[in-house]
Amino acid sequence: MTYTSVDEGAVAQAAARLAAAQDEGRPVAPVRDLIGEHDLAAAYAVQQELNRRRRDAGAVVVGRKIGLTSPAVQRQLGVDQPDFGVLFADMDVSDLPEVPSGRLLQPKAEAEIAFVLREDLAEGDLTPARIRAAVDYAVAALEIVDSRVADWDISLTDTVADNASSGLFVLADARLTLDGFEPRETTMRMHADDVLVSEGSGAACLGDPLNALAWLARTAREFGEPLRAGQVVLSGALGPMVAAPPGTRIRAGISSLGEVTAAFSEKRDA
Repeated sequence: MTYTSVDEGAVAQAAARLAAAQDEGRPVAPVRDLIGEHDLAAAYAVQQELNRRRRDAGAVVVGRKIGLTSPAVQRQLGVDQPDFGVLFADMDVSDLPEVPSGRLLQPKAEAEIAFVLREDLAEGDLTPARIRAAVDYAVAALEIVDSRVADWDISLTDTVADNASSGLFVLADARLTLDGFEPRETTMRMHADDVLVSEGSGAACLGDPLNALAWLARTAREFGEPLRAGQVVLSGALGPMVAAPPGTRIRAGISSLGEVTAAFSEKRDA
């Protein structure tokens, strides 16, 4: 995808601003003053530049995340489609005893279904049957979203440029194939420190999390970076996200898939 209304200098400035937020550990002003509020191509150009820098520094891509799957959130931002970000290996904190709060600026948690692919989705028709067959297994997941933009003051282009407000993620151990459940029929309940804070269902994610996966497979192809076997896809929130400051314990149960938990370290410098 190319951009036409924003010059390369503005894209570079936006990328530099967001990179500084991450490097210095402090949120920055939105980047829409540089790339506008509606130029998706420019926003993805910023995201690609930031991700290029990460890859050049040795980071390894392990999948994608899908955002803006809720119709309510789409209406809020004035869009009619999801967005996506890139997942890197160092974003997976599933094996750590605690989520390192020091790596985050303004974290929030949301419960999702994660799909792990058994085959590439690089060529051929992307029919519902093909999408389903491409899934090796699914697990319950927590996406820890974060924003480098101060106070989450984001427009569509701000969040897309900021790698779709990606942070970290946690995957549960229990795996289930699609022979064992229907993603659209799942229900979700999420607790923060044993208080129920979010509820939802698979139908809240574009009608079916597999619809979200199909959208991503098509879009990733358009960007020349199709989905590959072994990659993880965080398919989108099943309910509202909640703040997750240091010391918070998040527990989410997704029917059929079971529970996934995350304990955030007490200190930001952990």
